[in-house]
Amino acid sequence: MPYHQPFQITGFHSCDREVGLSVLNGKDQLLPSNNSWDWLGPGIYFWEQNPRRALEYAQSSAAGTQKNKIPIKTPFVIGAIIELGNCLNLIEPMSLNVVAEAHHFLEKIFSESGEKMPLNNKAIRRLDCTVIRYVHEINKKFALPTYDTIRSAFVEGDPIYPGSNFTERLHIEICVITSDLITGFFLPRPAREFNPFLS
Repeated sequence: MPYHQPFQITGFHSCDREVGLSVLNGKDQLLPSNNSWDWLGPGIYFWEQNPRRALEYAQSSAAGTQKNKIPIKTPFVIGAIIELGNCLNLIEPMSLNVVAEAHHFLEKIFSESGEKMPLNNKAIRRLDCTVIRYVHEINKKFALPTYDTIRSAFVEGDPIYPGSNFTERLHIEICVITSDLITGFFLPRPAREFNPFLS
């Protein structure tokens, strides 16, 4: 179901310094991730309104504590202005229903074939990725509008105090599928705070 979000958001992407500078200079484009563990499926991932978390992720990748197909050598963060377009916005009920229904039908398909459903295992989120990919398949099969972006809250880290639902690394992630909706890139400011390895 189309769910157009008529506004822009600011996202921050974790990458290698060489890649980031090349994108900022207009020499290159960000490539979509397409791993079996990408929880929002294939696309270009951004941290919404969160350059600090983007830097932490880049640093974890460079240190080898974060799983990446191509590890980051020098941590870097670039900002982007993103039009959400037709958004599978998993912070509202209609979009959640779309994903829940996809899971329901996918479960039947796996059951009938005698195969086991993929599972999520900490940072390896094969189940979520499989369900999101199936959402895209359904849209294609029934000639429904494709999604441009996927937006979701992500609960991560320990509670900030006993009994809290707020966690240390609670954040919102954006997966951009239609890269033309990235209307521009920028270097986050203060530059030295969010890109300590700039020079």
